[in-house]
Amino acid sequence: MKPGANNERVFRMAFAGVYPHYVTKVEKKGRTKEELHTVIHWLTGYTDKGLQKVIDTKVDFATFFAKAPKLNPNVHLITGVICGYRVEDIEDPLMQKIRYLDKLVDELAKGRAMEKILRK
Repeated sequence: MKPGANNERVFRMAFAGVYPHYVTKVEKKGRTKEELHTVIHWLTGYTDKGLQKVIDTKVDFATFFAKAPKLNPNVHLITGVICGYRVEDIEDPLMQKIRYLDKLVDELAKGRAMEKILRK
């Protein structure tokens, strides 16, 4: 299988299909849905209303990031390994954004301080 062959499958996944797993992951570790939304807002610029709309309309990850109001200018500060890959080394821009989100959700679930997650 050529590198990135699975990317298209991931890009077509509905954000609304993965979102409940993010909520479950953080809540199981004592964090809140509101904290998750703070992380998503920081990364993408979505408001609560905008986030609810992409969940309700079941957009895929490609559309979720394409329509994101503004990717945070500090995303380059997100580093480390997620799903076996260093996020800073992922070459596909969309896959990198998806893994940035995964990394932030992971940090939230692991109890990292919010100011560190938000790279303040």
